[in-house]
Amino acid sequence: MADLETFRAETRAWLEANCPPEIRGRVPGEEDYVWGGRNAVFPTPHHKVWLERMAGRGWTAPEWPAQYGGGGLNREEAKVLASELRRIKAPMALASFGIWMLGPALLAFGTEEQKQRFLPPIVRGEIRWCQGYSEPGSGSDLASIQTRAEDRDDHWIVNGQKVWTSYADKADWIFCLVRTDPDAPKHLGISFVLFDMTTPGVSTRPITLISGKSPFCETFFDNVRVEKENLVGTLNRGWDVAKALLAHERTMIGAMGDVGVGRPLGQLALDTLGADETGRLDNLGLRSRISDYDIDAAAFRLAMERTGDLHKVGQAHPAMASMLKYYGSELNKRRHELAMAIGGSDALEWEGERSRQGQAARDWLRTKANSIEGGTSEVQLNIIAKHLLQLPGA
Repeated sequence: MADLETFRAETRAWLEANCPPEIRGRVPGEEDYVWGGRNAVFPTPHHKVWLERMAGRGWTAPEWPAQYGGGGLNREEAKVLASELRRIKAPMALASFGIWMLGPALLAFGTEEQKQRFLPPIVRGEIRWCQGYSEPGSGSDLASIQTRAEDRDDHWIVNGQKVWTSYADKADWIFCLVRTDPDAPKHLGISFVLFDMTTPGVSTRPITLISGKSPFCETFFDNVRVEKENLVGTLNRGWDVAKALLAHERTMIGAMGDVGVGRPLGQLALDTLGADETGRLDNLGLRSRISDYDIDAAAFRLAMERTGDLHKVGQAHPAMASMLKYYGSELNKRRHELAMAIGGSDALEWEGERSRQGQAARDWLRTKANSIEGGTSEVQLNIIAKHLLQLPGA
């Protein structure tokens, strides 16, 4: 415990000295995240400094082994770091599918050469990844994918189509499920491969959402060459990799329900609507809804920590990721609905500098996809019912 308190003091001092004050406490919109990559875009120069400093310590991936560029922290130290980041309302230094999804899969299934090749650049934010899973007709039934990889001795030729490939038009590389044995049962004969998005034959087309933004894409493969060295895991056993990665993806989406940056909803409501003579929000119904949300959000944060602790010692049930994904998605939607209720008609503004181009309304609409991406809420509830609650099938 004494060592942990020493670590907390040192971490607090380092964060105070290195996190630029100009970016603390900003309420992040879609344009405020730093995704890194070959064509990295930074909202401000301070965000670039923050990424460089955090990546230099490996704290963009604090629990990854130091030999692969990570922070090498144990679970308790990582929790201290997270709490200290929340305390100063520091923004996420790097948003990364490489950290949230691919990295854990490489640590579990990748070769040593693959780990050395890809993990350190992921930590530094030098490669931006997208995910090639869903296809037209293969969403909830992911194992029915039809994208084919034809064996050509030292490489494959890939043909097919993916959909809902988030930020594919901005990604450098893709981690992709392809069918390498068309005659095998659908859960077999699938392989997990990596390839550069600039490879000839790869093209993308953004899909406009109701928010007016286009983070999702259709992605097409036309005779794309993929080297055999970029196979992750065992040939025709990519479903094993895919399932492990999905657990991390669902936990990532669920984590959106745990928000530690920006003004709390109660403060936002006071600043927007004012207080009564006792200093409380002068709207009993809204005050009650915000209180309910704050209690549920605090409980969810503890559930996230407990699940992480169980996972670290190998005791986490695989279906817990579905539980976190479902409830975190619902929490995130509730938070944005409350923000809209607080803002009233002003929150409906769609354009203009005052509203940051309608950030509140656009972010609220974007949360509706949380119930779909990473596996629909209905799929998650079925998994929870079957594998956690042991309920009989219909």
